[in-house]
Amino acid sequence: MVTEQSAKTVLNNPFISLRHRNFRFYFAGMCVSTVGTWMQNTAQPWLAYSLTNSALLLSVVSALQFLPALLFSLFAGVIIDRLPKKPMLILTQSLSLVITFGLWLLASSGGIQYWHLLVSASLLGIVNTLDMPLRQAFVVEMVGHEDLTNAIALNSLTFNAARMIGPSLAGIVMGSFGVASCFLINSLSFGAVLISLFFIQPVVCEKPREQQKQGMFESIGEGLRHIGQNESLMITMVFLIVISTFALNYGVAVPVFAQQILGLSETGYGFLLSSLGGGALLGALLVASLSKSGPRRFILYVLPAVTGLVLIVIGFTNSFVTTGVSLALGGFLFVTYLSTANSNIQIQTEDRFRGRVMSVYSLILAGSSPLGSLFVGAADNWFGARMGFIACGVAVLVLIIPVYLLMAARQNRM
Repeated sequence: MVTEQSAKTVLNNPFISLRHRNFRFYFAGMCVSTVGTWMQNTAQPWLAYSLTNSALLLSVVSALQFLPALLFSLFAGVIIDRLPKKPMLILTQSLSLVITFGLWLLASSGGIQYWHLLVSASLLGIVNTLDMPLRQAFVVEMVGHEDLTNAIALNSLTFNAARMIGPSLAGIVMGSFGVASCFLINSLSFGAVLISLFFIQPVVCEKPREQQKQGMFESIGEGLRHIGQNESLMITMVFLIVISTFALNYGVAVPVFAQQILGLSETGYGFLLSSLGGGALLGALLVASLSKSGPRRFILYVLPAVTGLVLIVIGFTNSFVTTGVSLALGGFLFVTYLSTANSNIQIQTEDRFRGRVMSVYSLILAGSSPLGSLFVGAADNWFGARMGFIACGVAVLVLIIPVYLLMAARQNRM
């Protein structure tokens, strides 16, 4: 096990994990694919809101995309621990390509309807239930344990660079060529990952284990006990539940806020999301630079409260500039926390439990989104576009208080 170092932090090379050939191919493929994903993540909510003019119906699309993770993530973790990861990744990326290509065909024909979005979101949600923890667990097989923390941070860097670039491109593409073009670009971008996987040879050879003779539910229980018996893992997971439920709903809150409060068009909306991505990119770069120092307690236990405060501030902004700056700060805080939490979870986890533990991570991160999306959609729908951000910020602050009290009580008993 690795614990947090008390020595003074020294910034290291934030790209050190790229020395591994396998990870260089993977990183290149993901750089392309995540831009396409964020273009679709920008276009899909805009299209849903344009078709329905309802924040609540928009939130349903987002909720359906994450609902399968809530139902099936734990089962996916057992599968990941039992089967070779590279062939499974080829399968999930291929299915994602087909689904998004079908969405492009519907949108480009001009006959797309709201229920089409519900179906495509559900199908992508099913595929992502396996794909999300699978990608997390696959990293160690490309870089080993020494550079694992840095590779996790670089994955976050890629994701958030795309969060900055993708929405801007999506806004331009939607304004120039229509929403459907974003779905086509995303579909083609999955091909970049498939090509990269062709060149990757995992450094960890998976062999049959004794645990594979266990039943599905017995294996799930073993993974959950592993988390419950590790205090650092458990507390990190609890904080993650709160943050992922109430601080990860920009896809629902921002398009409504952009139209109703700021009066923005597609291009303005895209640039607003890019400011969020810019802050997130800086957060990921910071974590990558600090990766040799291990997860920082300040980030793990204090940043959630600061994130809640910033969400409240966003709800009271009135201009494109102030909203953009506030979103950038929110993105910086959220991604700094999330990357650090991911690193802490993987460092504290034994290899034989990695798939199951990361499936719980994905379950929390994606499975909490249906509740959070519906919470934001209902708040915006009933109390106005500002209330989605404000209510989420208040919820974060209120719900983390019991965790702080529990931590203080444990500290007093020591």
